[in-house]
Formats: sequence, C-alpha cells, structure tokens
Amino acid sequence: MTLIKSDIRGNRLFPVFLKLDQLETLIVGGGYVGLEKISALLKNDPLANIKLVAPQITDEIKVLAQQFPGILLIQRPFRSSDLQEIDIAILATNSHDTNVKIKRLARTKGILVNVADTPDQCDFYLGSTVKKGNLKLGISTNGLSPTVSKRLRQLFEETLPEELDDLIENLKTIRDTLKGDFEYKVNRLNEITTELLEAKPTES
Repeated sequence: MTLIKSDIRGNRLFPVFLKLDQLETLIVGGGYVGLEKISALLKNDPLANIKLVAPQITDEIKVLAQQFPGILLIQRPFRSSDLQEIDIAILATNSHDTNVKIKRLARTKGILVNVADTPDQCDFYLGSTVKKGNLKLGISTNGLSPTVSKRLRQLFEETLPEELDDLIENLKTIRDTLKGDFEYKVNRLNEITTELLEAKPTES
C-alpha cells in the first residue's frame, strides 16, 4: 500500500484535461478578456462547444465564430436561463459585481466557474498548455503569475522536439502488441522508456 504524504503548502490544484467537445462551456463577456478566453479554449480544441453571451461582442470574436462550428454567439445581457445545460462557465465581464453574482448563481446549479482575473472566486484556472501532437503539458502557478506560465510555455514549445509525437505513436504500437496483464505491460513500457532515456547518441 502506497502512503500519501500530506503537504498543504504550495500548489494543491488537481490537473485534469477536459474533453471540450463533450461539454457545454459558457463564456459571459464579449470584450478583450472574452476573446482571450475563447481563443485559449479553441487553441486546445477547435471542436469545443462554446456559448458566448454579452451585450457587445468584438469583431474578432465574431470572426472566430464564423470559423469554428461549435461557437454560438448571443448578443444581449446575461440571463439566468443561459446556465441551462452548461457544464463549466467562464465569467469575463468588465464588472466584478456582475461576475460574482453570476458565479454564485452558477454554483447553485453545480457548475464549475472561472472568474477572469479573480483567483479567489475561481473553481478552476485556465493554465498555459504546450502541445506537441498527442503530447500536451499543462502549466499552473496556482493563479499567482500567468506571466511565468506564459514564459514556461514558450520555453517548452521551443525546446521539446517535434519527434516526441512519433515516439508516443511508436510506444502505443508496442503496447498494443504486448501480451500479459496490466502490471506486466506497465513494467515493460517503463523498461523501454528507461532505455530510451539512458541511450547515448553515437558519434558520427
């Protein structure tokens, strides 16, 4: 039995990767912050289902809506009925009081909420992500410094080789051919990846 060491210091967030094409996401706010949030979602999944509600919606957001089939724009003030059948909500209005009011309403319906630039009101954060084919890394500073997350994302994007995706595909092929129970497969794949890490390049 593995013992879990308890440490309440530092970052206690639990990272998950959501299937945005199987969830319904609401964004309230159609300005710059709303554009930033919808762009982050679409970067991770172009097939994400997103409903955006706001009295004013920027032209940039309207252009995005024409390019991605899962976006629904509703140009009017927020209504409580907008929360129906919603799984997660991102509040990006320019009014703190409005964001908090909608957050409280959403929580009564069991909807997880992100309130832009207000960490203490968030149930989850939108961290920076690095994508190399099937590999995706999530970066979080516990809501303290999005700038550090951004710089780390740029660093990993520049340094992680494109060939990583080929490695992942090859390991999946090997896994599919392995015989034995789950424990054997895990141990064998661990052996193979250890060998890859320890392999030294030959001199040409």
